[in-house]
Amino acid sequence: MPVPASPTLDLAIDGMTCASCSGRVERALRKVAGVDAVSVNLASERAHIQLQHPLPAATLIAAVVKAGYGASVPRDGTAERQRQLRHLHHERWAMLLAVLLALPLVLPMLLQPFGVHLMLPAWAQFALATPVQFILGARFYVAAFKAVRAGAGNMDLLVALGTSAGYGLSLYQWAQGTGHLYFEASAVVIALVLVGKYMESHAKRRTAHALRALQALRPERALRWVDGQEQDVAVEALQLGDLVVIKPGARFAVDGEVCEGRSHADEALISGESLPVSKQPGDKVTAGAINGEGQLLVRTTALAGESVLAQIIRLVEDAQSAKAPIQQRVDKVSEVFVPVVLVLAVLTLGGWWLAGASVEAAIVHAVSVLVIACPCALGLATPAAIMAGTGVAARHGILIKDADALERASTVDCVVFDKTGTLTAGQPQLLHMVGADCSEQQLLRDAGALQRGSEHPLARAVLARCDLATLPAAEASQALPGRGIRGVVDGRELLLGNQRLLDAQRLDAQQLSAGVLQASAQEWEAQGCTLAWLIEASPAQRVLGLLAFGDTLKPGAAAGVSELATRGLPVHLLTGDNEGSARRVAEALGIAADRVHAQVMPADKARVVDALRQSHQVAMVGDGINDAPALASADIGIAMGSGTDVAIQAAGITLMRSDPQWVAAALDISRRTCGKIRQNLFWAFIYNLIGVPLAAFGVLNPVLAGAAMALSSVSVVSNALLLNTWVPAVQRDDQKGGNTL
Repeated sequence: MPVPASPTLDLAIDGMTCASCSGRVERALRKVAGVDAVSVNLASERAHIQLQHPLPAATLIAAVVKAGYGASVPRDGTAERQRQLRHLHHERWAMLLAVLLALPLVLPMLLQPFGVHLMLPAWAQFALATPVQFILGARFYVAAFKAVRAGAGNMDLLVALGTSAGYGLSLYQWAQGTGHLYFEASAVVIALVLVGKYMESHAKRRTAHALRALQALRPERALRWVDGQEQDVAVEALQLGDLVVIKPGARFAVDGEVCEGRSHADEALISGESLPVSKQPGDKVTAGAINGEGQLLVRTTALAGESVLAQIIRLVEDAQSAKAPIQQRVDKVSEVFVPVVLVLAVLTLGGWWLAGASVEAAIVHAVSVLVIACPCALGLATPAAIMAGTGVAARHGILIKDADALERASTVDCVVFDKTGTLTAGQPQLLHMVGADCSEQQLLRDAGALQRGSEHPLARAVLARCDLATLPAAEASQALPGRGIRGVVDGRELLLGNQRLLDAQRLDAQQLSAGVLQASAQEWEAQGCTLAWLIEASPAQRVLGLLAFGDTLKPGAAAGVSELATRGLPVHLLTGDNEGSARRVAEALGIAADRVHAQVMPADKARVVDALRQSHQVAMVGDGINDAPALASADIGIAMGSGTDVAIQAAGITLMRSDPQWVAAALDISRRTCGKIRQNLFWAFIYNLIGVPLAAFGVLNPVLAGAAMALSSVSVVSNALLLNTWVPAVQRDDQKGGNTL
């Protein structure tokens, strides 16, 4: 039996400013009894909590509040967007006021290189700096106090200590009537930090643009059709089987099946399909897509929370809230970063004083160390890139399950494709048949009786050629995994299946109509056909006939394999079909013969993948239930969105478009995102490795240190946002047809 998933809970966290903050929230939540795992994302300001058993949200919120931060259950999309906009509006006004008050203080320093010597009187400097320090900068004192009370340190503590030291030194110098005043340093540092925080918040909001775009697709109201009347109801009030009217130009309110009408649907933001898709009775529709020119009547097949769109949003949210393995290593550094900086600041103060510098100069250099070392950039480097990368991927129909999948996909150096339904259309046609001592009509009738009711692609191909009204009933039907099917038709026990089934019956060439069927089998197998033998097991044991099926390549299959080969990635073909069928597909796609694995049972597919993993980082691409073990066994599984739920659940990446060309695109965005993470971490570490010594040796004053600190955070997030410009190399032509094999 499947193991039930552990309950999870998400919380919105307020007041985090750096990596040490997110680490402290994680530690506080982990201490709560019943919490299994916690991941706190600084960029999205969310905590994703996995529980051993259900817990009240209030218990977890209390733990966060005790740690010195705010927490709440995330509200619906509209309310959350309004809250974010209010927060951004507040930060903008705080930033503008701080800049206006600090500008007169820093103006004399800016004019000095041009020979203009101005200096505001001490009382004016005090009047301008004080509201910046204690009103606009109050947030730093509050957050620093909470951090100290919790026995930890954060960015706010460094800012509060540094600016307070500069402000206090200025008060002392003013009272003594001697020396330079540093009111401008403390005020400008706070103003620059506020500028940086505003730009950072604005940039972080842009990283979540893709998720907000998906959330905006969810309709809130629907037109339910009851007794010939339209009823305007909330989407949550709909039940399975309800009929819903979709007006021209409106968004589909539910996942469902078209009952009446004809139209087209724009599914671009859901599946990435650029062209409208034709819809008619019997076709599936997806909530969030836009209806075209015709009115449709749709029968609801999934409730609001279980729609395809809802599942996509959950996947993107999970990916953006998850923590990449590399971030866990960064967090360990962040835990000790603030204490180390405090020690360095004390050493800088003592070192300059012992070297003969004035106490005033020693304090200024220590303040510079405190200000420049704020670890904002370190905490934002990874989550900002993950949010941007998974967001832009989702916009193109590439759903990445979590940050771990993203990191694993970036290292892939070998791709394994399933054949049927992945590289081929998965809709084979019955091309040839030959009977032994029976007519083709009788052969088709017996095969159709066995296959009736089956959803297997080969069964659908047989039934498409049958007159369903004249087919006899099959009794005691039983699927034979990896071989075929058995049943009783007209009192005879019949079997229909592949070569393994034939071998199991131990029928030799003499029993195959003096080799006539065997010759046909060899000819059709050489043409790449999939063979199915119809066998009578009792009362007599004999072969009744042979059926041959052919499939078509998907339009993007050849281009997809070629693109991977261009990138230096070897491609393997893995299939349960016969050697001839597999070889024909491989030749058409340019896959080397020694990379073809044919007649592989479903249970053995994972073994083939495991063998390749001994020397490669393997991506497995599939779409069926029989691919699920191989998808789970690979370093990264990539499922086609047209595949089964089991395959999608086992995969780390899901392609909403059932097009092999997008495999290369998925690997490309994974590599680019991980590249941005490495770039951001490099610059964040280099910035501190260079900036802290420069500040300690007096090269940087507090104002320049504050500017550099603010710029580092903005540059890291801005670098991540460059991922939003990514466009997949694939240029899909929806009109291009497939090739018959």
